[in-house]
Amino acid sequence: MLENNATTTTPVTAPVKDTRDAATIAQGFWSSYSKPIIYVGTAIILIIGGWLIYKQFVKLPQEKKANESIFMAENIFDKMAANGFNKDSAVIVLNGGVLEGAKVNGVLSVIRDFGGTMAGNRATFIAGATYLHIKEFDKAIKYLKDFDANGAHQVQSKAYILLGHAYAEQNKTEDALSNYKKASTLNDKDDVTTGEALLIAGSYADAIGKNEEAISLYKKLRDNYPTNVSVRSGEVDKYLARLGVFN
Repeated sequence: MLENNATTTTPVTAPVKDTRDAATIAQGFWSSYSKPIIYVGTAIILIIGGWLIYKQFVKLPQEKKANESIFMAENIFDKMAANGFNKDSAVIVLNGGVLEGAKVNGVLSVIRDFGGTMAGNRATFIAGATYLHIKEFDKAIKYLKDFDANGAHQVQSKAYILLGHAYAEQNKTEDALSNYKKASTLNDKDDVTTGEALLIAGSYADAIGKNEEAISLYKKLRDNYPTNVSVRSGEVDKYLARLGVFN
């Protein structure tokens, strides 16, 4: 490709000597800079190769081990989330133990051993939610704040709502309301998740006497998400009417 460019840009009448001079210059350049070029190129190859080796032989096996480690605790947590929490099972989810003859690794050990994995991140959410249900609110806040949904707005919204609940239980009203409102700002197009968060935020603002803020949140829910079940059922209009808003 370089030879073709030289043919099209160099005048036909150019002396042969110029070509040799160019080759000599190029050869001199290579002699001067070959070592740093090779070093940089080798470094890039090593970095790329190192990442591929790390991914193949460290990261993927680590993720597999983490998923195997969290499997039982995550399964118990999912059942409790669907059917109701009880303290004995919650303690096993957190600390591990034996349930129905099967050994369970607690999510706290998963966080400790596999903190940089996706399973470790899920364990962080589970720990926060479980601590909330057994009323250890400081620990719930710690783990829920550490959790990162990595762009999954519905899960992140749930985490903010749970954080709001934990702060509300501690009578930290500003922090609670702030997190409820955060939960409603992650995806304007999701009328279910965002609508739920707006209803919770509005109800909490109403409960703590922030009437203007409650009205604003209820109106946003009513006007922006008309298909939301709480709007269609007339529930939001009732709340607004109680606060003196009839339109």
